[in-house]
Amino acid sequence: MNQRLYIDVHVIQTVPPANLNRDDQGNPKEAVYGGVRRSRVSSQAWKRASRQHFDNQAPDAERSTRTKRITGELATRIKANAGGLDDDGARRIAAALLAQLGLSQGKKAGDTAYLLFYGNAQLDEVAALINGQAAELAALDDKALAEAVKELPVAEAFATGHPMGVALFGRMVADIPKLNVDAAVQVAHALSTHETQLEFDYFTAVDDQNEKDETGAGMIGTIGFNSATLYRYATVGFTQLTDNLGGDTEAALDALDHFVDSFALSAPTGYKNSFAHRTRPSLVAVVVRTDQPVNLVSAFEEPVAAEAGIQAASVRRLAEEHLTATKVWGDTPLYNAASHTFTTGETRTKDTAEALTQAFGAPLTFADLRTTLRARITTALGAEA
Repeated sequence: MNQRLYIDVHVIQTVPPANLNRDDQGNPKEAVYGGVRRSRVSSQAWKRASRQHFDNQAPDAERSTRTKRITGELATRIKANAGGLDDDGARRIAAALLAQLGLSQGKKAGDTAYLLFYGNAQLDEVAALINGQAAELAALDDKALAEAVKELPVAEAFATGHPMGVALFGRMVADIPKLNVDAAVQVAHALSTHETQLEFDYFTAVDDQNEKDETGAGMIGTIGFNSATLYRYATVGFTQLTDNLGGDTEAALDALDHFVDSFALSAPTGYKNSFAHRTRPSLVAVVVRTDQPVNLVSAFEEPVAAEAGIQAASVRRLAEEHLTATKVWGDTPLYNAASHTFTTGETRTKDTAEALTQAFGAPLTFADLRTTLRARITTALGAEA
């Protein structure tokens, strides 16, 4: 594939009082942008939420895992494949196999020094390398065991067959370049489109077994929170995604579709029981480009005024920024589409709906947005061929 394709995903989403992603003080993360303090949710937090969302919908073999406990995970698979093998034997074999990768060992026995991101199917493949030999290998001493497995293609198992999570978000192992996978996705930190203020919820917990003359609380505490209309942005490099999936275009289209779905519908889970903060976006727009990704956060450098209608004003700002950027730079996208909650039939949303139609075309349901996005990319790839 020679043509560069970048799929930008723009989301406007209003979140009620919440603490989605806390800082080192336990308060919602913030950032100064346009001279005022904004609510912020880190890219790492939303990437993890997105990955968990689509992993929960995928078969186990197609899921990914990020852990320091890869030795124990591999040992579990080896033991399951070899009836009668004890835990110690399975763990010794697993350690010998993974030693080929040169992973630094952590402080806790059996753990690696850092988190390793891999596909469950990849670990299954490594376990299958010694099918039928487990009992024989477990009987060897450590030196003989290491010698017996040193020629097995363990590294190759992690270099191919990447699940969607690894193909999309990549893998970085600083001291073992052969394990690195360049990410196909970039995710921006979500920012509020307006100035926000940190607030605190003072709460008490009453002991249910208090005597009648006991009126004090059994516990007192505070939780920091804010509420915000967030601008969220991510971009997918389709060429890189296809390369990460071994050149399989259909698999890349599937991964893109799942990412758009999960990025739009996922949310970090910080303090979810205290705030029940899950909402749906008011706008999801996709822009397919052949030049470069374009983050439209500049629409909010001047903060939206703190008054009723922040959500609608933010959406209009985004639409205007997209139109202006296209006009000024002359780089008309290959495709635009949007799914949103604003209708021309209501006076209060008519202007907003019309602005969105001008910028992104007639509104689509979210299901149709995903379907047409896939169709247009398929058409573009066909024209290239």
